[in-house]
Amino acid sequence: MNDGVNGVALAVFIFFFVLVTAMGFLAARWRKAANEHSLDEWGLGGRSFGTWVTWFLLGGDLYTAYTFVAVPAAIYAAGAAGFFAVPYTILVYPLIFTFLPRLWSVSHKHGYVTTSDFVRGRFGSKGLSLAVAVTGILATMPYIALQLVGIQAVLDVMGVGGGEDTNWFVKDLPLLIAFGVLAAYTYSSGLRAPALIAFVKDTLIYLVIAVAIIYIPIKLGGFDDIFAKASEAYSETNPATGAPRGSLVPGEAGQWTYATLALGSALALFMYPHSITATLSSRSREVIRRNTTLLPLYSLMLGLLALLGFMAIAAGVEVSNGQLAIPQLFENMFPAWFAGVAFAAIGIGALVPAAIMSIAAANLFTRNIYKDFIKPDATPAQETKVSKVVSLLVKVGALAFVLTMDKTVAINFQLLGGIWILQTFPALVGGLFTRWFHRWALLAGWAVGMVYGTVAAYGVASPTQKHFGGSSGEIPGIGEIGYIGLTAFVINALVTIGLTFVLKAFKAPEGIDETRPQDYTADAGAPVVSTELPLDTADTADTADTADTADTAADGKH
Repeated sequence: MNDGVNGVALAVFIFFFVLVTAMGFLAARWRKAANEHSLDEWGLGGRSFGTWVTWFLLGGDLYTAYTFVAVPAAIYAAGAAGFFAVPYTILVYPLIFTFLPRLWSVSHKHGYVTTSDFVRGRFGSKGLSLAVAVTGILATMPYIALQLVGIQAVLDVMGVGGGEDTNWFVKDLPLLIAFGVLAAYTYSSGLRAPALIAFVKDTLIYLVIAVAIIYIPIKLGGFDDIFAKASEAYSETNPATGAPRGSLVPGEAGQWTYATLALGSALALFMYPHSITATLSSRSREVIRRNTTLLPLYSLMLGLLALLGFMAIAAGVEVSNGQLAIPQLFENMFPAWFAGVAFAAIGIGALVPAAIMSIAAANLFTRNIYKDFIKPDATPAQETKVSKVVSLLVKVGALAFVLTMDKTVAINFQLLGGIWILQTFPALVGGLFTRWFHRWALLAGWAVGMVYGTVAAYGVASPTQKHFGGSSGEIPGIGEIGYIGLTAFVINALVTIGLTFVLKAFKAPEGIDETRPQDYTADAGAPVVSTELPLDTADTADTADTADTADTAADGKH
């Protein structure tokens, strides 16, 4: 790593940071509505975003520092096993095409702001709603922490904050400043801030990737040399394990882990509160459908980003913390000014999702804890005020993850969140298609999955310590079981199904379902909130979409 501060790169980074900060505060005036002091306005942008804005918002929401830092770092450290993130983003879009339009419709009809709102209305259970809300908040914190790790990695490579021996406050001061700015404009502008900044973020990322995937291989002698050097490096023995460092192709022993990581991550991705928040901000279900067909373009970008891990090895990048590999590659290979652009892309790529995540977690607390259990008569203005304050507290919780947990394998932050959030899948996705599951059975399955997943994750060792966030585990006598989150989900589902049969046999009381079958397919009708923007003609036409008719026909179990 280079000594001293990279002044040119830092200046470019600061320029873009100041630019997006200004945009974050000015976003409060963007599409401003009369009822600005409501959770629909602050937390969902007035539910008015069309296809273009939603595409950038979802892209900014889903493709994060995890994409730019953690995935290439995993490939740098272990090889092709890190590519599980590419197939999982391909698997996820057909999945969400089937259920997100239904969630949008029922949420639009009943004014639901969070997934917990839907679960409470569908199953008539505040207890189950509380479980989903707490899980969402908990799972979001390590994901926000991963974004802060990305910012910290960029600052470290630029030489800002000092070395490892520097006083912890001085070392983390730049991160604290970035954290404070993020908190301030999120508090001020709500979801409109990351929606507006996402345009800058995605433009920078596509620019950097287009340059990197052409420029760096030319400097390194082409992809043949890159893969040859990477293969040679992976064949070296890892002193900690006595096994090879990694491989260009997953070995037979690792294929099950690879597959379960991909499938489990795909099932978990749109369970996260921030994914749902970005979805519900759309003005129609047709916008959701369009975006599920357009978002795979980001998967192409992710595949190219993953190759940077191989390039870092071929370029001779040597770092003790794998999260620094890609920022260091950029500093070594690019002119200082363009390295600053690349660093800004990573930094802004972390700020946008961190803002959305904190807003989503705050909405969960306000609607499903504060209003349901603390102040049922809270006004819309009071709800918005509480959400703003909680969005700050969630960021503090995420900062605690960054400052106290092992960051050498930061991808585990995301995998840990996936273990937890996947346990809400039966209640949310199951509830969108059937009312058969019993509310108590769903709650019991959730509890078993959460306990198993948390204990199993804590038992997985990182390179330096035992910590929450392992990706795979082993059950004595059974062998390798793959991604802990998927195993916990299967246990959860089995408990839920089994108990549902038992509870129905004993005629246990079921909650009241406030939804109707047509609520899941409608796109027309009175909107939840007023908006100055007319609906697209394609949005209105979606009401008669044949897929909607098929949805209605499949709703026999409502």
